[in-house]
Amino acid sequence: MPQIQLTPAQRKVHRAEAHHLDPVVMVGNDGLTANVKKEIDAALNAHGLIKVRVFSDDRAAREAMFQALSEELGAAPIQHIGKLLVLWRPQPDKERAIDEDRMPGPRDFKVLKYSKRAGQRPEVKTLRVLGNQRLTAGGNVKRAKPKPKVSLKKRSQT
Repeated sequence: MPQIQLTPAQRKVHRAEAHHLDPVVMVGNDGLTANVKKEIDAALNAHGLIKVRVFSDDRAAREAMFQALSEELGAAPIQHIGKLLVLWRPQPDKERAIDEDRMPGPRDFKVLKYSKRAGQRPEVKTLRVLGNQRLTAGGNVKRAKPKPKVSLKKRSQT
């Protein structure tokens, strides 16, 4: 995969976003093994922008790793500072399976119940309303109104 080319302005934005990140993958004394590349690829798919810590003291080796990772994984090299490498790759779009049989889930509502005595604070209650229920104006939970029954005469007419 060819590495992604970014403008200096785009690289600057990604550098700023990566500032607070912690290293996700750490490369040990064995260097870039197949398992390390696999983990970096998985982290790029999951996060998009990652930091990689390299424990090697050789700067030239780290620079070679940085270029190799960006070329092999199709990522953009953002920054190499000390023993940290910052890589970016756009995240793939996740496909969501749409379930036609799915019903609406429960919803939580906060309801204020006022006291009959003056000067007391209203009580805040959290009510969970299921898909087949509704919340009345008085703050009560009732079952949703069923569909009105259609008479046999009207059914036969349609």
